[in-house]
Order: sequence, then structure tokens, then C-alpha cells
Amino acid sequence: MRTYRQLFAVREFRVLFVVQCLNIGAYAVASLALGTITFEATGSTVLTALAMFGAPLLRLVGQSLFGSGADLVRPRTAIVLVVSATLVADLLQAIPDLPWGWRFVLLALPPLVTSALGGSMMALVSDILPPDGFILGRATMNIAVGGMQIVGFGVAGLLLVRFTTTQLFLGSAVALAVAVVLLRLGLADHPPRAARTSVVGRTREVNRRLLGSRVVRPVYLTLWVPNGLIVGCEALFVPFAGGRAGYLFAVSAAGMLLGDIVVGRFVPTALRDRLIGPLRFLLAVPYLAFFLVPLLPYAAVLAFVASAGYSASLPLQERLVTHTDGEMRGQVFGLQSTGLMVGQALGALLGGVVAGALGVGPVAAAQAMGVMAVASVVVSIALIPGLRRSRLILRGASVA
Repeated sequence: MRTYRQLFAVREFRVLFVVQCLNIGAYAVASLALGTITFEATGSTVLTALAMFGAPLLRLVGQSLFGSGADLVRPRTAIVLVVSATLVADLLQAIPDLPWGWRFVLLALPPLVTSALGGSMMALVSDILPPDGFILGRATMNIAVGGMQIVGFGVAGLLLVRFTTTQLFLGSAVALAVAVVLLRLGLADHPPRAARTSVVGRTREVNRRLLGSRVVRPVYLTLWVPNGLIVGCEALFVPFAGGRAGYLFAVSAAGMLLGDIVVGRFVPTALRDRLIGPLRFLLAVPYLAFFLVPLLPYAAVLAFVASAGYSASLPLQERLVTHTDGEMRGQVFGLQSTGLMVGQALGALLGGVVAGALGVGPVAAAQAMGVMAVASVVVSIALIPGLRRSRLILRGASVA
């Protein structure tokens, strides 16, 4: 499977793609609404950032206890529950004058459900597509995420000019209701991947096997740590560029999307795997130039080129599929997603700490980006021996 025509000929993939677009767009709209309410109520930038981007930390808790739910529950049911949890939370967030403390309680509901069941979507993608179509399908889902984040936040900003936050929450809930209907009507009722057992016990056992594997653990670390450190660079765009930071965010998103399209659509499988190393370094090396405090046009070019390196995650996820058993596939992807989001959140926090230690202003922010890039390069070099182990094992091997 090498073309988008072949990919979208698979009916269930079309449904999942549209649901992903609706879900990410709705999340962006509701997130901006919640951030606006929190800032108006508290005046705290920390609480506002936590309201908009703190969910990954809650997912870490849920993944460590309930991550096997993605394999023990029927995929369609699991995905419907994930979307429905966000739908219910948005409807409750739409209550006027709800105390912001209760809004934080509601904020915890979707990530906890997602941490238990969210891996079902990508596991189902790997089930419904042939092996040679998984990376194209994964790349296309990445495009949906990146594109809808841009569109969602842009549309939400425009909507806030004319509509209330309550209306934004209701609009998000409507989009999610459409997604639930599509899931119920458009997906077959696939069986669960594993037999019923203790969710907590199985979650701990599978996590232990995955993170204890000398083959799989370096793949996870490569997906989480270098990327998270570069997100720490992106978190400093505002201190670096001020009101023009939007340009840097836009070109970074464009570079990421281009990388996913090229690697997912046009690069052959064998070459794709060999490009993991170069792409990982491409992600970090351009940011070393920020030690020189480049002007905005040059900074935009550097950010665009670097973001194409995020596409290394595609062949890395292909290795996860190759070296893990199908019955744990949901938890495999759930753990990957949770670790990625936590790594990004911690990377953003670390970037802010480094910039604060270096001083105040654009120069300090630029130098902090350089420091974060050095850290990303060092981690990538340190992970090279571990990644060799996943290349040497024959296709179809299980966790070792």
C-alpha cells in the first residue's frame, strides 16, 4: 500500500481519520476556552498553562495502572468511550459560572480514560491496514493531528471574538457527538486483543516487559527524550520572538507535516529504517545555530528544517510493531503516546528553567534553545547502541 488512494479506500481507516480530525479540532477549541476561563478567574499564567497543557501528567498516572484496557476492551467500544469522556467533560465545562476548581476536576476525566483506552485507535489502524500500509496510515494520522491543531486553535481564536466560552464548549461537544456516531456506524465490532484479566495486574506486567526489554526500551526512549527536549526549544519561541512567535510555530508545524508526508509516502521501508539516525540528528542540529541568536527569517528556516526530523518517529513506531506481540498492541501504542506527551511537557518545563537560569529576553531564550539542542544530540548519541539491537532482530520477533 503506497498511495493515499489505496489508503482511503479502506472504509474503517476513513472513519478513524475523520474521527481523529474532529477529536483534535474539538480539543483545541475546548482547550483555548478553558485556558481563557482559568486566566480570567485566577490571573495565573501557571494555572492557565496547566489547564491547557497539563493533561499528559494525568495520563502518566492512568497509563501505569490501566493501560492494558486498550487490549482488553473491544476497539470500537474503547474509542467510543475515549471520545465520549471528552464529550461529557465539555458539556459539563459549558455550565456557566462553574468554579474553576471544578473545571480542573473535569479536566482530569478525559486523560484518565485516554490513558487506559487511547492506544486502541493506533492498534486498530495496524489491524485494518496491511503491514506495508501501517507507516503511511500512521503518517496520515499524524498529519491529521498537526493540521487540526493549527486549524483548531486558529478557529478557536476567531470564535472567541464573537462567541462565549460556553458556546465554544458546546461546539466542541457537537463535533465529538458526530465523531461518536461515525464510530458506531462506521467501524466493525472487532474482538479484544487479549482475554479478560486484571487490568491493573496486566498493565504492570506488560509495562514491565516493554520497559525491561533491551530491544524495545531504547526505541521508546528515542521516541520520548530527544523529541521532548526539542519541544523545550519550541516552548521558548514566545520569549525569543515575542508577538512574532506565531510564525515560528507555523513553520515548525509545516516542517513536521512535510516530513511525515515525505517519509510516510515516498521513502521505501528499508531506507526509512536507515534514516532513523539522520532524522534524529536533523531534529536537533539546526537549533545549535540559535547560540548565534539568528534573526527571525533565519530562525524560521532553522525551525522548519529541524521539524522535519520528527518524522523519525514513523520508522521507530514500525519497529515497535515488529518487535511486540499483537495481543499487547493497544498498550504498546498507549505507552508510546503517553510517554511522548509527558516527555514534551517535561521538555517544555526544562526549557523554561534553562532560559530562566540564563537570564531574561530573546538572547537568553535563544541560548537556552542551543543548550536543549545539545542535550538532544547527546541523548541521541547515547541511544545508538541500544537502537542497533532492534535492527538486528528479525521481523516478527517478540519482546525480548
